[in-house]
Amino acid sequence: MECQGIRLLKPYSSGAFRRDSVGSLHGHVQIRQLVGSLAVGKENLMLEVHSSFETSRELNSAIGSEVGLVIKKMGHFSSLFNGLARSISGGKKKNYSDELGREAADAMAKDAKKKDMILCSSGCVDDVNSNCFASTFTQRGEKGVNQDCFLVWQEFGCQEDMMFCGVFDGHGPWGHFVAKRVRQSLPSSLLCNWQEALSLASITSDLDLNKEKNVNRFDIWKQSYVRTCAAVDRELELRSDLDSFHSGSTALSIVKQGDLVVIANVGDSRAVLATTSEDGSLVPVQLTVDFKPGLPQEAERITQCKGRVFCLEDEPGVHRIWLPDVETPGLAMSRAFGDYCVKDFGLISMPEVTQRNITHKDQFIVLATDGVWDVISNQEAVEIVASTRERGKAAKRLVECAVRAWGRKRRGIAVDDCSAICLFFNSSLPS
Repeated sequence: MECQGIRLLKPYSSGAFRRDSVGSLHGHVQIRQLVGSLAVGKENLMLEVHSSFETSRELNSAIGSEVGLVIKKMGHFSSLFNGLARSISGGKKKNYSDELGREAADAMAKDAKKKDMILCSSGCVDDVNSNCFASTFTQRGEKGVNQDCFLVWQEFGCQEDMMFCGVFDGHGPWGHFVAKRVRQSLPSSLLCNWQEALSLASITSDLDLNKEKNVNRFDIWKQSYVRTCAAVDRELELRSDLDSFHSGSTALSIVKQGDLVVIANVGDSRAVLATTSEDGSLVPVQLTVDFKPGLPQEAERITQCKGRVFCLEDEPGVHRIWLPDVETPGLAMSRAFGDYCVKDFGLISMPEVTQRNITHKDQFIVLATDGVWDVISNQEAVEIVASTRERGKAAKRLVECAVRAWGRKRRGIAVDDCSAICLFFNSSLPS
């Protein structure tokens, strides 16, 4: 896949740039921030720009003779490159570079869709570059429209060894729209924040990403996820065409970068790793917390914000969030995007971000919405996936087992939407 990015070479040793016709640059931090907002991936990625000699000359003149740009074929990214040069001359800083970075990330997403690098429907993805295989499936429940959705993006951010997977579970009258909106905006926003965090880390700390590689990479991803979730939630609130006051969505996603897996969870979906034990059997390792209002730390935050947490008489054990004086909305999760009616009363969109270094013992990760986990245990899920002969049908079989379990374990209760992504790390499963 052809990639887009920018590579900056060496600035003046003094850390300053000369003044010329393009404008005054106050130190390398400013230009690296601006250029870095387009630089997706310091390690392997270059921006391939198809630009005129005039633009190249202007930017190189601004940066200095010892700073190089690798400028190659670009297509629709040339306007962003030209905009970057104009932003330097006009003195525009953070806001403009953020806009450029987001535009570049959105353009990458569109390009990835055209090249079938993004999967948003039931199916499978065989990514030879990252040595991963993903199986996906979703099934509508008995409550109306399917409010679950998911996304698998191979070569995430044009990095051959990176993959993004996410499941999103909407709720409320507009929940299916909110879930799809979060699915659309979260990956691109994450890319934008990740590239900026890479740039800033390089500038402020002279960070060597090859030294203590996983630790440094995780810190950058964690920072990027926290900023991304805050930005996505703000964007939802500002959208006039989407009523997210009484509707919302959870979001569980992972980024696999080489052997590092970063997990970010907002809500009550769950990620479970299947790993090989000493005796050769597969055992589950739960990678996320189901953020329910009944969890002590979650209930404490909600009550401190004047929200209420209690179970209805006909739902013993199912804790929900309620407004101080009205028995609404009754959310069964303590973290979500949207749902602004209770955002001042303890509901948050802050993600829990964790990491896992994949070893030869780890076989696959299951990401699934709560409709699956309400009736399927972690051990059962691992056994179902591992025993599926065709890996491409693993997610479908897991969801179908969950739907049948609803009939046995939850008689009289409407079946919830069920969705799953099974991400395999190795070419074969243990016998």
